[in-house]
Amino acid sequence: MSGPPTLEVRNLRTHFLLRDGAAKAVDDVSFTVDRGEVLGLVGESGSGKSMTGFSILGLIDPPGRIVGGEILFQGRDLVGLPPAALRRLRGDRIAMVFQDPMMTLNPVLRIDTQMIEAVRAHRAVTRAEARARAREALGQVGIPAPDERLAGYPHQLSGGMRQRVAIAIALLNEPDLIIADEPTTGLDVTIQAQILHVVRGLARRSGTALIWITHDLAVVAGLADRLAVMYAGRIVESGPLDALLNRPRHPYTRGLMASVPGRARRGAPLPQIPGAPPTLAALPEGCAFRPRCARADAACLAEPASTLLPDGRSLRCHHPATDAPDLP
Repeated sequence: MSGPPTLEVRNLRTHFLLRDGAAKAVDDVSFTVDRGEVLGLVGESGSGKSMTGFSILGLIDPPGRIVGGEILFQGRDLVGLPPAALRRLRGDRIAMVFQDPMMTLNPVLRIDTQMIEAVRAHRAVTRAEARARAREALGQVGIPAPDERLAGYPHQLSGGMRQRVAIAIALLNEPDLIIADEPTTGLDVTIQAQILHVVRGLARRSGTALIWITHDLAVVAGLADRLAVMYAGRIVESGPLDALLNRPRHPYTRGLMASVPGRARRGAPLPQIPGAPPTLAALPEGCAFRPRCARADAACLAEPASTLLPDGRSLRCHHPATDAPDLP
C-alpha cells in the first residue's frame, strides 16, 4: 500500500498527574490503522480504550496530558498541534462518536441547525446543500421521516434515535478516520446491525479507517479486520481478527474469549476472570495482569516487552499460551 497509514500511534502515553502519583491511563500504546481498515479496540471498563480515542483527538483535560509518544495522522504528528489546527481536523477529517449522544448534541438547538453547522464549518456549501447532506446521513443510519427529525430537538428523540443522529453527524463529511466509542450501546439488535452495515460499507467504499471501541466481542467479530486487546492502559495482544478470536495467546485475551456466553458449553458455568482490574495509579510490579493470571510466576515480576510474532500479532506476555483454547 502506497503512502503512510491513515493513523499510526507510536508509544503513546497519557497520564493523569494526581497528588498520590501518576495514573497511567494509556501507557506505551502502539498500533496502526490503514485506509478502509476496521480496528476493534476491546477490554474491560477502565482499561484505557476510551482514553486512547480521546488522546488521538486531543480531548484530554487536566490533570491528564499526553506525556510521550506520537500520533501520526496521514503522516502528520497530532501531539503538540495547536488547538486551532486540531479543531479544523475534528468533525472533518477525524470524527468521533461518543457513547453518550448528548456529548455530541446541543439540547437547545434543533437537529437541522446542528447538522447544517457541522457541514458548513468545513465545507463551502449553501444551507440547502448542507441540509440535503444532513437528510441523506439520517437516512443512512435508518432514521424514518428524516425531515421531521431535522425539525426536532434532541429531547424529543428516544435515546437510540439520538445515538443514531450522533452517528449520522460523524458520517456527514465522510472523514478519513472515525473513532467510535461504544456507539451502539443501548440500541436494539436490528438497528445495531444496520449501523454496523453502514459503517462497514463506508470503510470499504470511501477508504475511511475506523477504530471501534467496545467491550462487546460479538460486535467486533462481525465488523473488525484486526483486534487490539487493552488491559491496564496497555495493548497486551493485537493481530488479525480470526487469530485472536480462535487462537488467543495472552491469558487475558483467552479469559475474555472464554467468558462470551455463546461460547460456553450448554449447562456449564460461565467462565470468568478472577479478581478485578488494578487501580491505574497503583499498578502491580511487572505484568499488570499478574495477580489475576494462573500462568504467573517469578518471571512476571519483570515488565513484559511487546513481541511481534510470525503470524502478524503482537504480544506482551512472558508465558503466552501455545495451544488452542478449549472452546466449542
